[in-house]
Amino acid sequence: MNNRQFEVLSKEIVYAGFFNLEKYSLRHSLFKGGWSEPLSRELFRRNNCVAVLLYDPDRDAVVLTEQFRVGAIQQPDRAWLLEIVAGAIEAGETAEQVAYRESYEEAGCEISELVEIMQFYTTPGGSSERITLYLGRVDSSLTGGVHGLSEEGEDILVTALPAAEVFALLEAGRIENGIAIIAIQWLFIHHQRLLSQWR
Repeated sequence: MNNRQFEVLSKEIVYAGFFNLEKYSLRHSLFKGGWSEPLSRELFRRNNCVAVLLYDPDRDAVVLTEQFRVGAIQQPDRAWLLEIVAGAIEAGETAEQVAYRESYEEAGCEISELVEIMQFYTTPGGSSERITLYLGRVDSSLTGGVHGLSEEGEDILVTALPAAEVFALLEAGRIENGIAIIAIQWLFIHHQRLLSQWR
């Protein structure tokens, strides 16, 4: 038997709204052979998303956003998170189209070059969300202010900071959004190569 199989025994939509919550009964094959006992699992289902690390190699600057996040209200003094541009893929859109759209809507930035970094799940223990992460080359000279779509309740503060300062914020634990952490760590690893390649 192929030891990587699973079987959905039942599925129920518990909640349908902006996000969906699904409840599964399932079982899966075991590495040691045989099958697991039936498991009950909830799945937070949402559209796949795109995130973009906006970087200006001419100024060696990173564009960060800051906004209120309900998921962080257990720490009220840290409910506004430093992040990178991100948004959901809507019906009929490609990941690339979302990258360009969200960068303009959330940060007022127009991307001159777009490079895919990687794809990954954010929290696969309970969420279907899969991220396509990009690096977007921008001119940050006029970046700043408050952006976002008012009809979506967005209130996004945009700042361009020197890359060294962003690396220091990450090291100090000031950036707590997982997607932003992955993106900034990637930039730290590839920083010198990008400066040589894009300057």
